[in-house]
Amino acid sequence: MSSVTAVYPGSFDPPTLGHLDLIARGCRLFDRLIVGVLRNSEKTPLFSVEERVQMLREICRCWPQVEVQEFDGLLVDFASRVGARAVLRGIRAISDYEYEFQMAWMNRRLAPELETVFMMPAEAYSYLSSRLVKEVFQLGRPVAELVPPEVEARMHAHGGGPQVHG
Repeated sequence: MSSVTAVYPGSFDPPTLGHLDLIARGCRLFDRLIVGVLRNSEKTPLFSVEERVQMLREICRCWPQVEVQEFDGLLVDFASRVGARAVLRGIRAISDYEYEFQMAWMNRRLAPELETVFMMPAEAYSYLSSRLVKEVFQLGRPVAELVPPEVEARMHAHGGGPQVHG
């Protein structure tokens, strides 16, 4: 039986517990999971791509089949370069589905051999997004239950938000 490589793409700015939930569950489905950190010049990130890659490598080190790489351009081109046969995407709500559905159809048109696998997050993370985490943090509220400790520490190092306790 051949091994299956999947790509889990995103901006991961910052990585959340919801992202980690999908990575952990993706590890049960795929032999190799490449977390692709998108370099998107249209967004103003909290963390640089290099910082996000470093954080994800740190928090994913417990999964030997996970690799973290940055990419730009089309997802299908990145998937082809790394030998992926699947794309893992999380869907939290109907609004996610509409966007992800369009992207999956376009990816299928560009690379018919690439399958898209949609996964719902654990219920505890069904509302969680990087955008909301940044907003909560920038408005001075704690994010310890939303992001891994390594990410929370880096958010504080960047400034803003409440003080880390413990």
